Amino acid sequence: MSIFDEPKIDCHNHVFDPARFPYQEGNFYLPAGQELGTPAQFLNVLDAYGVKHALMVEPNSGYDSDNRCLLDTLARGQGRLKGIAVMPAGGSRGQLEELRAQGIVGIAFNPALFGVDYYAGAGRLLEWLGELGMFAQIQVQGDQLPAMQPLLEGCGARLLFDHCGRPEVAAGLGQPGFAALLELGRRGNAWVKLSGYVKFSRQSYPYADTWPFIRALVDAFGADRCLWGSDWPFLRAPERIDYGPLLTLFARLFPEDAVRRRILWENPAALFGFAPAPGN
Repeated sequence: MSIFDEPKIDCHNHVFDPARFPYQEGNFYLPAGQELGTPAQFLNVLDAYGVKHALMVEPNSGYDSDNRCLLDTLARGQGRLKGIAVMPAGGSRGQLEELRAQGIVGIAFNPALFGVDYYAGAGRLLEWLGELGMFAQIQVQGDQLPAMQPLLEGCGARLLFDHCGRPEVAAGLGQPGFAALLELGRRGNAWVKLSGYVKFSRQSYPYADTWPFIRALVDAFGADRCLWGSDWPFLRAPERIDYGPLLTLFARLFPEDAVRRRILWENPAALFGFAPAPGN
């Protein structure tokens, strides 16, 4: 069976529709041109590549904590989509519960963009996420994770790491940030997205310099705690990226049918409560 025919869930993607949902005034980056991706366009992409469901992520670029475009897209999906939102500063548990009722399964934390100190006061939010069975989705880069660990340790929230932890390729597998991520994987209390290769690779497609890091993550986390995401529509990409080649690269990295099915379907379906795959 071709990977285009296999059941799949895309666990990292965004929508940008400023014509219907204007960007927040003064935002640090306003996606435009080919970076835009409306809800209708995104659903067309999913249909074209046989992707049954998606976990969508609220982007800090353009929208930040204005989740309206994301929530509108989830409503359009009629159960096909779930979301990771951005919680506004000073938000309440009640607001978090309202988001959960609309298909939000977690909140994004982005030290890679804002730095670790930006989240120093996030302890209560992490506690609420744990109490509600939700995810703290974390995007770190380089050696930021060790500095984040005191905040994350024992918080109760389920931890989901973006884009392979965005290591520094030149620093190797033993760099402190990546080593800390591997250790979390060995403990069995976190999940990782095998996504965003272009964000830390120093090469063009197929990003072969990232492959040792991907293999190390699968070894540490186990295939049961790995997910896949496209990062569509490829915001701020240094070169052209397309959905199809990313899928064929995944098939190349994971030639075993059972492992692909686990990462592409079984893991996210169970984690986020999606419907069973056809034939189940």
